[in-house]
Amino acid sequence: MELLTHDPIATGPARGLSLVGVGAMFALAVLDLAAAYCAVRYLRTGHWGWWSAGAAGMVVLFAVYAASLEYAELATVTLGWIVILQVGVVVMDRVANGIVLPPAKWLAIAAILLLMTYLLLAPNRVR
Repeated sequence: MELLTHDPIATGPARGLSLVGVGAMFALAVLDLAAAYCAVRYLRTGHWGWWSAGAAGMVVLFAVYAASLEYAELATVTLGWIVILQVGVVVMDRVANGIVLPPAKWLAIAAILLLMTYLLLAPNRVR
């Protein structure tokens, strides 16, 4: 893997949305959610295996995040990751912990996801 020869935050070229970028978003969300699950299991059991698995997952997450910047814009990957992660967290809370959200909160979640999707997919050009 080649190191970047430019600063992707300051001078990275516009890359738009790519299949690799979308794959990275899902991979980041899955890794982040898995590490969160490991953290919860570690806190409940005190077993260092969960801590180690979560820490290893975060190292892999960093590697995927760094590699994704070669194929997609920082903001695009980050926003996509967060949108997918938010959905995963709500589902995990519902399934694992039995958390039931009132309709007003579901409406707020839908509005936030809609707005974040707009931020993710809308063109960045000023006309």
